[in-house]
Amino acid sequence: MTAPASDPATNKAVYRRFHDALNTRDLDLIAQAIDEVVDPDVLFHAPVPMGATGRQAITQVWAVLLQAFPDIRVTVEDMIAEGDEVVFRNTVTGTHLGEYRGLPPTGRSVTYNEIFVVRFANGRVVEVWGVVDVLSQLRQLGMIQL
Repeated sequence: MTAPASDPATNKAVYRRFHDALNTRDLDLIAQAIDEVVDPDVLFHAPVPMGATGRQAITQVWAVLLQAFPDIRVTVEDMIAEGDEVVFRNTVTGTHLGEYRGLPPTGRSVTYNEIFVVRFANGRVVEVWGVVDVLSQLRQLGMIQL
């Protein structure tokens, strides 16, 4: 039996609720939003901490980002929804004020892009594919030279 069809407008609204929580920079609110909108067994295909899966992986990503970039801001540039998927392109900005990938704080500002495809079922996120411009981020932090 197939899952009921997803409503693109509802899926976009669910994502906007999640996005609003991200930009509070409050890990407790972010974790609460993750618990509310993300399926416990979400499949997460993106750069995540090793050893973490499901909602725990997403929560850990945000714990790391907030520790490293306490002023992090995610701006949605484009959001497209069709069927059970929502695609969004973001610009992420922040100031490196905490340890990140073994690098002590540099005080440098970063701006990088990311694109995510999120699949919904029954009003919850069940699968995420993410492409994050980590190369640009690491270059701006001085961790790699081009």
